[in-house]
Amino acid sequence: MAKNEQILRLKYIETLLRNRKERGASYEEIEEYLQKKFAENDTLEELKFSKKTWERDQLAISEIMKIEISYSRKKNAYYISDEELENAQENVFDNLLLIQAYRETKNKTDIMFFEQRTSRGLQNLHGLVHAIINKKLISVNYRSFSTESEQKIVLEPYALKEFKYRWYLLANEFKRDASRTSSADFSSVLRMTPKIKSYGLDRISDLEIKNSSFKRQKYDVAEEYKNLFGIVSKNEHQLEEIILSFDANQGQYVKSLPFHHSQEVLVDDENELRIKLKLYPTYDFKQEILMHGNRVKVIAPESFKKEIKEEIKQMLSNYS
Repeated sequence: MAKNEQILRLKYIETLLRNRKERGASYEEIEEYLQKKFAENDTLEELKFSKKTWERDQLAISEIMKIEISYSRKKNAYYISDEELENAQENVFDNLLLIQAYRETKNKTDIMFFEQRTSRGLQNLHGLVHAIINKKLISVNYRSFSTESEQKIVLEPYALKEFKYRWYLLANEFKRDASRTSSADFSSVLRMTPKIKSYGLDRISDLEIKNSSFKRQKYDVAEEYKNLFGIVSKNEHQLEEIILSFDANQGQYVKSLPFHHSQEVLVDDENELRIKLKLYPTYDFKQEILMHGNRVKVIAPESFKKEIKEEIKQMLSNYS
């Protein structure tokens, strides 16, 4: 793993080029910026940076962050394209920073305070990734929040998705041919009506990767979730343009951590932040809006506004 100095150096470089996406930065400007940032951080040693170091850092950013840094001879500047920035997985790199910080403070319990959470099922990540890449059937014991007991199911795994600190497996469910239930040959597994469902990793146990492979159906996860907030599928919902109004103070949080990539600011003044989003108003999104209480108001569409009002009425009836 990269050392703390290198991890921070890579993050500083990425931040500089992200903020200068229009004009980029020359090698000299990058070096000057790093010297400034290292001088500000008392925990870092003196910056050691050279053309060779810069070449290694570019490679490390590509491997770790999956971001390619380009060079413009005309501007004599390095830059990150808009497409690269759009596809960047910042949280992966942030997790590396957390790991490094944790290693430094693990014997000092009064410095970093993590939320106390139960297992998120991440112990199965490696096996699930292997099954997805190699198109292998898996069997698991799964306990839904809506049922008391576990159920053994066979799945065709497609992808993994994160939402609100939980990881979910996106998969097709299988059932054995009733006429051959005694057979251990999983090639006899028959596909149900193809429907991708989400399975919380924290509710999966006894993962077993089968020898049998499956033929992956055409399913574009990125496209499927492009206009969704959360993990719940669109179901009967229609794609809507949703307009929300927040008070000015709450609006600062909404701007710093957008709900969705489609978020567009319509009004931003001392009274309110008004935004527009294009998505399916699913259960997950409705719960997110309700979480903001009286600091948000649904402006449009009328159908979603009515749905939120009905939910609020039901909440009030619990206190009558």
